[in-house]
Amino acid sequence: MKTFIRVVELWVPDRTRTRLEFGGCLCSAEYAEFKAVSENALFAYDEGLPGKAWASGHPVILTKFANSYFKRTDEAVEAGLTCGVALPVFAGEFLMAVMVLFCGDDEKHVGAIEFWHNDAERSHEMALVDGYYGTADMFEFNSRHTRFPKGFGLPGRTWKAGMPLVIKDLHNSKAFLRWEEATEIGINCGVGIPYRTGADQTWVMTFLSAQATPIALRFEIWVPNAARTALVFHSGDCSKGADLASLYEGKQIGKGEGSIGGAWATGMPAINEHLKVDNSVAAAQARASGMNQIVVLPVIEDARLKAVLAWYL
Repeated sequence: MKTFIRVVELWVPDRTRTRLEFGGCLCSAEYAEFKAVSENALFAYDEGLPGKAWASGHPVILTKFANSYFKRTDEAVEAGLTCGVALPVFAGEFLMAVMVLFCGDDEKHVGAIEFWHNDAERSHEMALVDGYYGTADMFEFNSRHTRFPKGFGLPGRTWKAGMPLVIKDLHNSKAFLRWEEATEIGINCGVGIPYRTGADQTWVMTFLSAQATPIALRFEIWVPNAARTALVFHSGDCSKGADLASLYEGKQIGKGEGSIGGAWATGMPAINEHLKVDNSVAAAQARASGMNQIVVLPVIEDARLKAVLAWYL
């Protein structure tokens, strides 16, 4: 089974904090040459995809590499990569890291990564900035002509909550307004991630996962407990049908524990290609289900952790 996202990279400030250097990568062997090029790359502020996300202060998406500011175009095309998304993680005004996700291209490549925006001075609704849909052309057309008020649809609900959200079983969900078109092409799970860049600017990143080419095998959202002494399970979705709420009932992850607790302790996103060296309860459950890799994205607002979004491959 091929996942919709083919390569995940981390870019972190170097010792001078003037450039971003390679901080790790998750990918299969077929992307080894692209990884080798990335390992030696550096990006200044506003340079390349990672530097552009740093400068803009919010996610950026590139659906075409040719004739753009993207720096590794030839290598990406050679590897069959067709779209890049950069997710910056800030603590206040300071950049912690940039996570970059790359999608590939083939005939059965269905799913979506979307980037939505609301400018409060101009509109009460959220509109699509850009998105990557694989071969889901009709779904793309409808999405580009849809706007969401606060609290409606996945983008609007994520905006209202100010928290990452997981909506599963989209064919049964009244919360997902495009469920009919999504069901037709096999999209069955949606994930939303909010970004605030000032009182009047809100951005939402959405991942729409299909059964044949899922974004991930499992999504989990963990949040600090009331005392902020540990993380507790909030919500999630597992393509293998596991009841995550029951699995994690009464369980918690301490600050600094495993990849998820580590993201809270450091404020840094994380990738781990060997879950066997992760000692958290979440990693143990994922290993038991045959999952070996994890991607962790902390959601921080006003320099405080709001939630940790984890997905497993």
